[in-house]
Amino acid sequence: MKPVLTPDIVIAGAGIIGLTLALELRRRGASVVVLDTAAATAGASTSAAGMLAAEDPHNPPALRQLSLLSLSLYDDFLSRLTASSGLPVPYQTTSTLQYLDNGAVLQLAEKSVDPRQLAAAALHAIHRTGVPLIEHTHQLDLSEHPRGVTIHPHRGPIIETPRLVHASGAWFKGHPTITPRKGQMLRVQVPSTLNLRQVHRSEAVYIVPRTQGPQAGTALIGATEEDAGFDTHTSQADLDALRLRAAALVPDLGDPTAVPQIEAWAGLRPATADRLPLIGRLPRTNHQWLAAGHYRNGILLAPATAATLADLLENKTPAINLSPFDPARLL
Repeated sequence: MKPVLTPDIVIAGAGIIGLTLALELRRRGASVVVLDTAAATAGASTSAAGMLAAEDPHNPPALRQLSLLSLSLYDDFLSRLTASSGLPVPYQTTSTLQYLDNGAVLQLAEKSVDPRQLAAAALHAIHRTGVPLIEHTHQLDLSEHPRGVTIHPHRGPIIETPRLVHASGAWFKGHPTITPRKGQMLRVQVPSTLNLRQVHRSEAVYIVPRTQGPQAGTALIGATEEDAGFDTHTSQADLDALRLRAAALVPDLGDPTAVPQIEAWAGLRPATADRLPLIGRLPRTNHQWLAAGHYRNGILLAPATAATLADLLENKTPAINLSPFDPARLL
């Protein structure tokens, strides 16, 4: 007979949203288990650019309050993560030039992080704080009953829990629907003569420098917006088109000899119909919750999502009104 685990809360999804929530709940004293059908942090979390773009004019207005809350939590979040993991997660940039459609340019006091550093620190913190992480479960068979949820992973022990949180992003199979939106991106080597120290962003493209850590001296250029299912192949023609858009903002980036491409990939943004995340109880259930659908802003919104959903799970009133993110709105 398989062994049985009985944590207070199970989180299905080991991306940055799921891991941040697990660490927050563990900090508050709950016992937590994290599951993932694949490898932890292997999805959208490490494919992102890492802009903390709370003031991006192209964000939905309803996202602003949650974004500002998350920004207010970010310094403490990174400090705790570094202390728990032993891995520093520095800010890569501290300002953004936002190019508007009317030709105006805004200077924003906006920071960015390297999501790969963030994900590595979160994963180390999970291991060092003793939160069980079960990866490569391939499939989870769930059944809800009056006392909670029974989970039968295809790998690992049976789990009995009073509360299950779905944090699997575009891989969530349920209602409301979350769909993958493919985004291709490239990373280029920046010559020392090009002093690229701030983000450049328009509606069509963004350029995000890496100034510290293993990617220092490079910059990310992204990203396409494609309805391509779960396909993560890249197209050199699409990447070249992104470079041309970037060169309209920073002309030196248009020279592939002086600024060579050194890496390319495609990530899958978890998108809802209204481009707002799902934070709250899963409709038509008593013991299941959602923390998913963060689209372009998962890195930014991780601390606030963790704090507010942890409040809900503890029957506390969150710091902000979460009704714009109630999963029931899309049914």
